[in-house]
Amino acid sequence: MSHENNPNTATINKKRSITKIDVQQFLLRGRAFIALILVTAVFAFLSPQFLTTANLVIMSKHVAINAILAIGMTFVILTAGIDLSVGSIVGMVAMIAGLLINEGIILPQLGIIIYPHTWTILLIALAVGTFAGTISGYIITRFNVAPFIATLGMLYVARGIAGLLNNGYTFPNLVGRSEYGNTGFEILGAGNFLGVNYSIWFMLGITLFAHIITKRTPFGRHVYAIGGNERAAELSGVRVSRTKILVYSISGFCAALVGLIIASQLVAAHPLTGNTFELNAIAAVVLGGTSLAGGRGNMGGTLIGAFVIGVLNDGLVMMGVSSFWQQVIKGAVIVLAVIIDQVQARMQERIALQKQQEIQE
Repeated sequence: MSHENNPNTATINKKRSITKIDVQQFLLRGRAFIALILVTAVFAFLSPQFLTTANLVIMSKHVAINAILAIGMTFVILTAGIDLSVGSIVGMVAMIAGLLINEGIILPQLGIIIYPHTWTILLIALAVGTFAGTISGYIITRFNVAPFIATLGMLYVARGIAGLLNNGYTFPNLVGRSEYGNTGFEILGAGNFLGVNYSIWFMLGITLFAHIITKRTPFGRHVYAIGGNERAAELSGVRVSRTKILVYSISGFCAALVGLIIASQLVAAHPLTGNTFELNAIAAVVLGGTSLAGGRGNMGGTLIGAFVIGVLNDGLVMMGVSSFWQQVIKGAVIVLAVIIDQVQARMQERIALQKQQEIQE
């Protein structure tokens, strides 16, 4: 009897094939963590200062900014959408905070200027960013506009508003005045709790909250269902339009929070703040295992992906790599992440087909 016709040989080959697929799946699913270890090891070897406490603190702050943006982006991409406006919303919200602190709300009809309290400024800025995201979601669902186009339009609108608020100039020295009750804005970016910067606590809190929402609530299940098959989700009773509007609102909120954190850390607001931040966020999401086709991914992967992008950015800066080469490398990372995502999707399709064939046999 030939080896080809031997049942034992066929069984062994089948087991080897399954083992190979399992290993490939493990590597693909853990790609963000593997990439984080490799990138950290490379930069630690090339620069002795890379893993110092001071640098790790600075790097964690940078990671927090990208991670918060990426968490909001994850909600959107899970529904098979995209949000290109988050970077511009960051700049717009920063400028709104700067305007309210330095110039207040001018009411020429009454001849008065109102200087809101710091907490009021934060709430107004967060509300504006959330509203911008809501508008994008409404346009996408109400008028059936492609997410790419709708959020691209919002990108230009938000960036334009950011420039108009002070004619393209920076709002400097955002410390407020005690007599107006608008001091303390800088604490948001510079303050610490238990020795850890507030931005890092925000990152951890939002990631945990987002994880609970996506895994433990009906809303989270609806998000995954829409990304998996929007028509099927709609037929099963999911309120697709409302859910989509909510995910873009969440993305806008996260962008607004980042805008406030950056303006607070710099104690200044510039209209170009957040420029191209959306690319880093998308890269972190895809690298973390969330499929651009929607329906697959998790917040933990996104957090690890944000760390990969943050380590890569800071490592390249420490090595003195040209900013132009940094853009080239980040672009290559995004393309590579998308390619890996496609490979994983095809592999899962192949596994599903094999399982179906085994059931039929």
